[in-house]
Amino acid sequence: MSTVHFIFATLLAILISSTGDVVMAQEGPIPPFKDNLFSSHKVLKSDDGGAYEVMDYNELRDINERDQEAERRVRGAYVDLSVRSQQENETLTLGGRNVDVTRVGPSSGERFAVIFIHGRGGDRRLGVNDYSFGGNFNRLKNLSARNGGTYYSVSVKSFDDKGAADVGALTRYAFEQSGGRPVILACASMGGIICQNIVRDRDTVRYLGGMVLLGGPPDAGLAGTPYAKLKLPIYFGHGSADSVYKAEDQEKIFRGLRASNYPARFSLFQTGGHGTPIRMVDWRKVLNFVLTARN
Repeated sequence: MSTVHFIFATLLAILISSTGDVVMAQEGPIPPFKDNLFSSHKVLKSDDGGAYEVMDYNELRDINERDQEAERRVRGAYVDLSVRSQQENETLTLGGRNVDVTRVGPSSGERFAVIFIHGRGGDRRLGVNDYSFGGNFNRLKNLSARNGGTYYSVSVKSFDDKGAADVGALTRYAFEQSGGRPVILACASMGGIICQNIVRDRDTVRYLGGMVLLGGPPDAGLAGTPYAKLKLPIYFGHGSADSVYKAEDQEKIFRGLRASNYPARFSLFQTGGHGTPIRMVDWRKVLNFVLTARN
């Protein structure tokens, strides 16, 4: 068993033993939180043993009815603001450079860490906005902090090797602060370019436990990267009508990985656009997949 897989096994055993909930243990270490609002969307199609799913998405229902003010402020039932008591803005000095983050959860000793990387025009504020994107960031913050995890939303200054170096340094920092627990990178839209750089960094991938790609650019060389050679899990979320990065191109990458039984999952949001996965991804399902995946 590799060091990474041993860490995953240890984490799962700790979390399951602390709950004593048999049903939850079967699903994964992260227990329900507002599942009736975020986890109840219909699966229109499923194949590859559930690794590939087409999810029901309806703009009228999932934006207009969900939001108090469309695309700006979700209705109150979707958020729990108590998590703000664990939220801090920080400027970390890593590798001789300043990296601006918002941290939610403990500064050390966490059971896992999630690092969110925004797309073009964003900064660390995007990933901790409680009300935008249907309250989905608020849920991610709660799922992390309530289960002993730490969530980082980082400001990426440039989508190049310098930006990737900052994220790589943050990844190592999170790994070390937690004592070697899993670190999950979540890259949205153009932030996927950062993930493409990270998966090719032999040093940084040693600190990773999984990766989430939401509406990101396809990476034709992903299967040959140091990250993929470690068989670390990948979750893809994409809108079928994405006009920035075509869903078909990203799905081709996924199918190529699955041909070798790679631990990957793909959720295609039917009729969804470029930002749909950020709003609609079921973070509890994603975290449980990444934290329990095995080759």
